[in-house]
Amino acid sequence: MDIRQKIKEIENSAHEALSSKRAALADDLIKLKNDFLGKTGRISELMKGMRDVAPEDRPTVGKLLNDLRSAIGEKFDAAIEGAKAKELELRFKKEAVDVTMPGRTPETGAVHPNTLVKDELVSIFAGMGFEVFEGPEIENDYYNFTALNTPADHPARDMQDTFYISENLLLRTQTSAGQIRVMENKKPPIKILSPGKVYRSDDDATHSPMFSQMEGLVVDKGITLCDLKGMLDVFAERIFGKGVKTRLRPSYFPFTEPSVEVDVSCFECGGKGCRLCKGTGWIEVLGAGMVNRRVLEGCGIDPDVYSGFAFGMGIERIAMLKYGVNNMKLLFEGDIRFLKQFKD
Repeated sequence: MDIRQKIKEIENSAHEALSSKRAALADDLIKLKNDFLGKTGRISELMKGMRDVAPEDRPTVGKLLNDLRSAIGEKFDAAIEGAKAKELELRFKKEAVDVTMPGRTPETGAVHPNTLVKDELVSIFAGMGFEVFEGPEIENDYYNFTALNTPADHPARDMQDTFYISENLLLRTQTSAGQIRVMENKKPPIKILSPGKVYRSDDDATHSPMFSQMEGLVVDKGITLCDLKGMLDVFAERIFGKGVKTRLRPSYFPFTEPSVEVDVSCFECGGKGCRLCKGTGWIEVLGAGMVNRRVLEGCGIDPDVYSGFAFGMGIERIAMLKYGVNNMKLLFEGDIRFLKQFKD
């Protein structure tokens, strides 16, 4: 084919390409332009054939090729700019913001019910002279069990009840371990509160493998069970409402002797009997007792001179009772519909 015919054919192909559906986007136009004007494009390939053109025709053919290159380049550049402008306009329309529309109010958080109860408990006991001590969540067997007078064959030490990290290290099952650390390093009088996370292999509607506990310890001269009862009466009225009473029932804990379960009069029905208190008029809230002599001796405190009481409660349990939550898992799920109910 004569080179002039090839030039004409390329010119026609360029016009067809510019008017085709393939030339709708700027990126597509750039690719088409390279097909004609790139280093390996059709015009570049045609210019390599100039050596086969007769010498007397080269000036004329060369001018035709240069004119073709310029004409096609200008048309593609104009088409690319037009496509970019159109795409930008469409993008602006898509991303346009109607400033006359009312704004969206962002969701705001609320203090978690666990934190509300924890802060309230700390405030109540701080008002009675308690200091806060937070021990480590990873404990050794001595502080978590042995120093608390827990026998080697006690069920709490079983693998199915305790999360062991190694033979001697475990995730603490109670914050009482911190009380031992305090008694080893501080002489009486001692009045501390130990809040924090604890871990036990237990999971149902009222139990969780991880939960929050708050334990208290008082050690001084002349401390009796009456002091414990009086302090618990103040606690019950402050957390559940005026007129709420406490009662002590005999129980057993290795750490205390004597040990008691502490009930509060039902704040829902005033002690008359309802679904919350299961018709008894009383609700169990915590365990307590007088610190065992062996525990005091193990910490270097003379039990003939000093005595003390200890108590422990689950923060989630207090929160469930205080706010009427019937499933403990609601406190861990982070459901905004549940949590927003605790906004002030």
